[in-house]
Amino acid sequence: MLLSLESCSLEPQAALGRGGIGECKDVTDARSWETEVTGVPKEVLDARIWLMEIPWRPIDGDSDQKMSCSRVFHTSCLALLVQLLCLEAVPISVDKTKVNQPEDKASEPPPSVDTGLHYDRYLREVIDFLEKDQHFREKLHNTDMEDIKMGKLAKELDFVSHHVRTQLDELKRQEVSRLRTLIKAKQDIEGGNDMAVDHQALLKQFEYLNHMNPHTFEVEDLDRLIKSATNDLENYDKERHEEFKKYEMMKDHERSEHLKTLDDEGRKKEEEHYEEMKKKHADHPKVNHPGSQNQFKELWEEADGLDPEDFDPKTFFKLHDSNGDGFFDEQELEALFTKELEKIYDPTNEEDDMVEMEEERLRMREHVMNEVDTNKDRLVSLEEFLIATKKKEFLEPDSWETLEQNQAYTDEEMREFEEHLAQQEEDLNQKASELQKQRDELERQQEQLNTQKVELQQAVEHMERLKTQKVEPPPEVHVEGNAIPEPQGENHPLSPGPPRYVPKPPGYEARQPPPEPNTPQHPGFVPTTSPGSATRPSCSAIGPT
Repeated sequence: MLLSLESCSLEPQAALGRGGIGECKDVTDARSWETEVTGVPKEVLDARIWLMEIPWRPIDGDSDQKMSCSRVFHTSCLALLVQLLCLEAVPISVDKTKVNQPEDKASEPPPSVDTGLHYDRYLREVIDFLEKDQHFREKLHNTDMEDIKMGKLAKELDFVSHHVRTQLDELKRQEVSRLRTLIKAKQDIEGGNDMAVDHQALLKQFEYLNHMNPHTFEVEDLDRLIKSATNDLENYDKERHEEFKKYEMMKDHERSEHLKTLDDEGRKKEEEHYEEMKKKHADHPKVNHPGSQNQFKELWEEADGLDPEDFDPKTFFKLHDSNGDGFFDEQELEALFTKELEKIYDPTNEEDDMVEMEEERLRMREHVMNEVDTNKDRLVSLEEFLIATKKKEFLEPDSWETLEQNQAYTDEEMREFEEHLAQQEEDLNQKASELQKQRDELERQQEQLNTQKVELQQAVEHMERLKTQKVEPPPEVHVEGNAIPEPQGENHPLSPGPPRYVPKPPGYEARQPPPEPNTPQHPGFVPTTSPGSATRPSCSAIGPT
């Protein structure tokens, strides 16, 4: 029998009314329509239709009746289960605007790695800006490393869009300003104007910039940046090796100087302890040759949890290409050696030096790069990696010699290093002596200034006291026979009448100069009187009363 729409739909009439669809011609149309409306898969609908199309037969006998009842019961259970599945399959309307969509992490670019250069930030920002230009990005991906080193890529800057060039101009101005500030600060720290400045060393800081043009980013700037970065990265490992060599020599020098301060018994104990630490450090599991099949298989099994018999180089490469760019960079390569380094170094052990561990990691990475990186671009591509896995060195490598089996320096280098330290110590002592003399002189000058300051303060205080206090005039000396002077003023008016006679001291006349003619004191002086005026005798003619 055919199944009507009422048998296969949860609410067929309501669905028909909502959907505006007429009668279904057959079961196929019904299934298609219900699938579209309810979202129930066609396979589930087919199962429901098959269950409903089971024919009903008349029951003859108890046996047939039991079998029929059992069949009906199982069929009903199965139909109920299918109905429940259909109910779960009905889609639920969800407001997608309120649901947080998962971020598409695949579209995010892989994080860039710090190169260790002092202009790393500037280098990465320039690359980021240039990659925004489609033309330059295509040229960058299609240019090999040798052409980049020769400066062919820098000429493509002329075809970069104006917007990107403007951003590069501003970026360069900021970098020039930053570098000049750092150089000025370095000069101030190293002694300012009193010390000679190594101008060549300072100009070397500007090698990646055209400092004659601090305002715009030109082709020469990009060319300088590429060449400087390439050269500096090539010398970066060499500088790290030199720093490690100095570290090891300084460590041994300090140990020998410490032994000189001990007595015979203490020196013997220290030497025994040193030899014991060396033996403990050398006692470790065998280290696989870096970049060999044994090393990668061990990493495949322990770190990745895979069967070493199923080792596949291509799968291994993709598993450990952490940023998914199709290359092993230096940091990703160094991460492959962590398991091997853990066999030798433990940060909790006294005998293990973590500085030596980083030097060992650097040696391993350099070794693999030299064997695998055929185009010398400091990256290992998948193709280069697969080619290297087919070489004899990968399948049957030699044993790897660790740092304790290779001394970092020679006896001649140690002798030169100690001479250099002795010269530095002598220079420092001489400078310390000069500084002590300058200090003594400054202290002496300070004492003089303090003394002058005290004297000046006392003088100022004395002047202040003179201003605030009333000073009495010194007493006059009275000579016997002279008239006692009386103060004149409003409070002491002159008394009326003739002046009093004051006797002269002996010899007074002899001490006086001779009187000039026509003066009252001259002997021949004749006073002239006007009519009606009376002549008044002089004081000298008046005798004692």
